Amino acid sequence: MALQLGDIAPDFTAQTTQGTIEFHRWLGNGWGILFSHPADYTPVCTTELGACARLMGEFEKRRVKVAALSVDPLESHHGWIGDINETQNADVNFPIIADANRNVANLYGMIHPNASETATVRSVFVIGPDKKIKLTLTYPASTGRNFDELLRVIDSLQLTADYQVATPANWKHGQECIVVPAVATADIPAKFPKGYREVKPYLRYTPQPNL
Repeated sequence: MALQLGDIAPDFTAQTTQGTIEFHRWLGNGWGILFSHPADYTPVCTTELGACARLMGEFEKRRVKVAALSVDPLESHHGWIGDINETQNADVNFPIIADANRNVANLYGMIHPNASETATVRSVFVIGPDKKIKLTLTYPASTGRNFDELLRVIDSLQLTADYQVATPANWKHGQECIVVPAVATADIPAKFPKGYREVKPYLRYTPQPNL
């Protein structure tokens, strides 16, 4: 069965470009992103790993660890990193998992027979401190992933984990949030002292509460 939101992210031990990791122990008490690639030395994935590496400072601010994966061996990963750093003006400083036996790919349902019998599809899993899956995305081979969007999602997930708010369409850090329906209007002033505005009884906005 495919992994669902709220499922515990499967634990595993694997070789990576930064040594052996035990995934849950490596994540610790923070957030994590695991994303897969069909193969090393592929053009779109080269740009993705470079984009992710350039944003590592932003992920670190949010206590998010990042790991990539493909079914190619470790030696191939090390060679590919050189190409990524050279062509993308980047410094890949997060682990790339070598999954030649496809153990991790199968645990996470990354191999889709309709796409390929052997190679991983380009999946993304965002994992919370409770080790539960908070978001999944699967992209076609032709479309590069948007890592700014992953940062936006992390901001929303971290905010909504701590406050009774949701984030509206196209929300970005610093913008108004929506008070969740479970909060009675009469209780909003106590919970959200920055104030609120009511558009409809079910649509109530408040300034981002953690700023």
